[in-house]
Amino acid sequence: MAVTIQRTSRRRRHQRALMSDINVTPFVDVMLVLLIIFMVTAPLLTVGVQVDLPDTKAGAVSGADEPLAVSVDAGGQIYIQDTAVDLDTLVPRLNAITGTNPDVRIFVRGDKAINYGRVMAVMGEINRAGYRRVALIAQEPGKAPKRAPAKAAPPPAKK
Repeated sequence: MAVTIQRTSRRRRHQRALMSDINVTPFVDVMLVLLIIFMVTAPLLTVGVQVDLPDTKAGAVSGADEPLAVSVDAGGQIYIQDTAVDLDTLVPRLNAITGTNPDVRIFVRGDKAINYGRVMAVMGEINRAGYRRVALIAQEPGKAPKRAPAKAAPPPAKK
């Protein structure tokens, strides 16, 4: 038995000790890459329709829920978020998106170069559909727009 004990002890001397530390370097590398990706993509998640908003001195609207944005660009085209729609299909699309919930916040963004009547026609359709929380969005004075203003579309041909 003495011989067996010596052989076991020799093997243990030559074996490496187990490492009990956790290598966090790959974890930190992955977290830094994800942080950079989210920092780059976060500004791109805003509403994509370029609208040159008019200035106002009104305070900011606060709310916890995510509003739905309806935009009217300089050419008079209507958008729900980034999707172009006609005035006739605006209400059915809103109903499909919101599930006919009249308490959904809807922000109407109108380019300052567009006719006021066009923006009011869009708001009237939304209001007529029963949506109660409709608000106009404007640019605060002294703040630069988040995006470059859209190029003005040529005026429609007169009939």
